[in-house]
Amino acid sequence: MNAIMTFVGALLAGTVGLASAQPPAAAADIRHGRYLIQIAGCNDCHTAGYMQNDGQVPEAEWLTGDAIGWQGAWGTTYPANLRLLFQQIDEQAWLVRARQAMRPPMPSPSLRAMSDADLKAIYRYVRSLGAKGQPVPAYAPPGELVATPYFDFTPKNLPPGH
Repeated sequence: MNAIMTFVGALLAGTVGLASAQPPAAAADIRHGRYLIQIAGCNDCHTAGYMQNDGQVPEAEWLTGDAIGWQGAWGTTYPANLRLLFQQIDEQAWLVRARQAMRPPMPSPSLRAMSDADLKAIYRYVRSLGAKGQPVPAYAPPGELVATPYFDFTPKNLPPGH
């Protein structure tokens, strides 16, 4: 009987040790979300100075939006402060929003192509960063003058008929 109890005790101890060696699912999701943010280019627009500094922006500053606009036939859009946005919506609302068309230059087709698991990982990563920064300027419809700097996405030198 004593040998059986010792065996069961050792088995349980090994199982507990194995379970504690596995990272929690939330930590794995956060790591995956961080990876997706990096490879999908989210920081290129949603982190001020990221492109201009070859990605050399501290992670603590990531995804706080940018006041530099993107102007084209759709008007002028600004890359949202995702850190503030994700504190205001739940995961399900993010899944719905990510599946909707968005104004350029947001790559909506890329978001829609992501799995729910990928989108949830992104949400969990951004939420893990916490709220930081200020809201970005509001969308300006076509023809409305803006006072902020902006990139002009108006095609130039198009052949006739385009």
